[in-house]
Amino acid sequence: MTIDHPERFLRELFDKAVEVADPMAVIPAELPEKPAGRTVVIGAGKASARMAEAVERSWGACEGLVITRYGYARPCEGIEIVEAAHPVPDKAGLDATARMLALLGAVGPDDFVLALISGGASALLVQPAGAITLEEKRAVNAALLASGAPIDRINTLRKHLSRVKGGQLAAAAHPARMLALMISDVPGDDPAFIGSGPTVGDASTAQDALGILSKWNVEVPASVLDVLNGPTGVIPPGDERLSSVENRVIAAPSLSLAAAQEVAEAKGCDVLMLGDAVEGEARDVARDHARQALAIGSDKPTLLLSGGELTVTRRGDGVGGPNAEYALALALALDGAANIHAIACDTDGVDGAADVAGAVIGPDTLARAARAGLDPAGALAINDAHSFFEGLSDQVVPGPTLTNVNDFRAILVQPSA
Repeated sequence: MTIDHPERFLRELFDKAVEVADPMAVIPAELPEKPAGRTVVIGAGKASARMAEAVERSWGACEGLVITRYGYARPCEGIEIVEAAHPVPDKAGLDATARMLALLGAVGPDDFVLALISGGASALLVQPAGAITLEEKRAVNAALLASGAPIDRINTLRKHLSRVKGGQLAAAAHPARMLALMISDVPGDDPAFIGSGPTVGDASTAQDALGILSKWNVEVPASVLDVLNGPTGVIPPGDERLSSVENRVIAAPSLSLAAAQEVAEAKGCDVLMLGDAVEGEARDVARDHARQALAIGSDKPTLLLSGGELTVTRRGDGVGGPNAEYALALALALDGAANIHAIACDTDGVDGAADVAGAVIGPDTLARAARAGLDPAGALAINDAHSFFEGLSDQVVPGPTLTNVNDFRAILVQPSA
């Protein structure tokens, strides 16, 4: 047997992965009854506005402030939704974060704070430490994203350059009781790394942060070094200011991959799960996955599923992201192999900094590129995967998905005729 319309099938799997991570589907079951006293809702991330919308669907109008990416706002009755820049922060995020801290500074021991945190919160919660300016913060953030450093290392450094990350947002609300609901976009679903852990203590040190700069050759201004050579504000685990905080992960990559697996198995596929926390350079992971796909021999369709967060080391000035780069490197490694199709997309609808989730490939990708005068190897060399797939009309562009459980990758290997 074979899967008819394989690209349509792969897109159906991606859509299912996004659907099960929709905050409107997962938030209601995680909410307690609305407390009788003062309740303040705060949040940040690409899914946070949708999370706030789901909260008000259950609780009615609430007081609060949530910061999300431009284009990701949702209608709320009482919670103010502010849009700001991602992945490189801007003044809108800076000003909104200052207002959020002021809001938390006014809560007391009898109040309740609901924090809604999802991927993207690192860039959207902006309050630089020390004398670091917004422009310096932006430059460091851009350099980190281009360095190829894993997201957990990037987030460790971000914490020590901030007044809100690494448990500091929760500390600002002490002694109020806080429940933080999180949608995970990080390998391993560690709450300390979701949005750089604004409600979670962290045991890393400023020296650890300096080591990250050194290992990935990230140049920074003197103001950053001044902060890292002194005591930073990151809150250590066990600190009294975190004693009334509960952190809870409510949606994660593993749940979305499991939902896609269920759909695939119902259609007769064997499923090989490669992991929900795959990390590494996008092009290297693609080559490894291509080898695994080419080694499969079965009389049934076989699906290789994976999630996690890949990285891209900038080598050129092209337009791309880790999912598109993975798809392009995969197409090159498969070299037109018959009966193999794939999709690689970010579940938030944004791959890198582009409003494109990713791309699909098939056995004819390289041949079609040749006919269109496109150079896949050249595009990969300068990180120009988005332009390459735009030229083939093979981009996946769902628009804002209002959630974020990171990368979704599926390779479909059909039986030989």
